[in-house]
Amino acid sequence: MLLDEYEEVPYKVLNYLGSEINYGGRVTDDKDVRLITTILRTYIRKEALIDNYAFSKSGTYYSPLSGLQADYMNYIESLPLNPAPEVFGLHENADITNA
Repeated sequence: MLLDEYEEVPYKVLNYLGSEINYGGRVTDDKDVRLITTILRTYIRKEALIDNYAFSKSGTYYSPLSGLQADYMNYIESLPLNPAPEVFGLHENADITNA
């Protein structure tokens, strides 16, 4: 119903609903809310509707071509089991661990 009230998709409103209202009420740490807001802003945007829009510099994470459900499932199954930090908008050094 919300989307029907706007001529254009209100991405700013959708991001606010997702990060501040839906998750924000459950997340108590201000840095976690900031992280959720940043991640949603990366993926819930007008450009995401463009075929092959790259969400990451490597091109691993992109908006696949419109197609059948099986096409989307194949793309999802081709993604790495352990995602690189870039999928979260983080520097590659975020993957460094201490033993």
